[in-house]
Amino acid sequence: MLSIGILGLGEGRSTMSAALNSSKVKLKTICDMNEDLCKHRSKEFQFFNYTTRYEDMLNDPEIDIIAIYTPDKLHAEHIKQALLANKHVVCTKPLMDDLSKAKELLELVEKTGKKLFVGQSSRFFEPAKRQRKDFEAGLIGDLITVESHYHADHRWFLEKPWALESSFKWLYGGLSHPVDFIRWYLPEIEEVMGYGMISSNGKTAGLKNEDTMHFIFRAADGRIARVSGAYTGPIQPAQRDSGMSVILRGTEGASQADYHELRYAITDKTGEEKVVHWGDKTIKYYFRFEGQSHHAGEYQNYLEYFADSITNNTVAYPDLKEGIGTIALLQAMDRSLKTGMPVKVSDILQSFGL
Repeated sequence: MLSIGILGLGEGRSTMSAALNSSKVKLKTICDMNEDLCKHRSKEFQFFNYTTRYEDMLNDPEIDIIAIYTPDKLHAEHIKQALLANKHVVCTKPLMDDLSKAKELLELVEKTGKKLFVGQSSRFFEPAKRQRKDFEAGLIGDLITVESHYHADHRWFLEKPWALESSFKWLYGGLSHPVDFIRWYLPEIEEVMGYGMISSNGKTAGLKNEDTMHFIFRAADGRIARVSGAYTGPIQPAQRDSGMSVILRGTEGASQADYHELRYAITDKTGEEKVVHWGDKTIKYYFRFEGQSHHAGEYQNYLEYFADSITNNTVAYPDLKEGIGTIALLQAMDRSLKTGMPVKVSDILQSFGL
């Protein structure tokens, strides 16, 4: 069994639950600069091996994996330190906010032989897993196009002072989920074009960046896809629409995976139409805390997937290379919002020597 240390105990709460309930990883140490939060999590989970010093986990020879859930701007440095300490790494999305550090990390992964996995949790939610399995089994034929969205009423979020800072962008905090779905099915996105705006609700609150966005993508083989995000207005009832959804349209069928309703629909190549809902047992596996926050089941799925990849020496996707590609695509989207023009992803990568 592989041993894990968790850095950052806000989002890391889900990973604590995941590790403590897993038969493939063992929780060794938790770490946060905020000792009160360490004590709070220790009491919550009855797990008392905590430290406020990242170095303590890096220097522990018994820890195989470091799982990173710190603020985005710290990810690259924390990943670098973990790799230099000869640890495998899980890092939450978005992988990094500065591609100037990407080349060094690619070289470190190559040099150390350690694995890095991006915790893109949405791929590991039950409907998304089922959709992928059906797609790979050929139930909808060849893929024609992908559509994905993440729409949420996050007006409550605007009360957080840091949400109104110029550094905060819904593009990275929200759209990174549907954009990852697009890259999962069309990894070779070549160009993107998008428009965005700050809604009247966003303007009233004092938002500095777009809260409403629509994008079109073109892959190297000519296929196209679209993504949309809207974050500061009411949403449809869950029976009618989902906060996050991905639709695959194929030559012989179509499918749709919804989050967080645990709902999946498919029209397969035989013409059969099916809508799948998962019951209470599955709901409790994925959502272990109050409301439907901290979706720990996805984290357990991806930790075990990563553990298997280490044990079997296979690649766990998204790996560092794919994660960097997603950040480059998000930066291309950002540039398109500013210029009102299509942007090639290769232009972003080349500007960083990648």
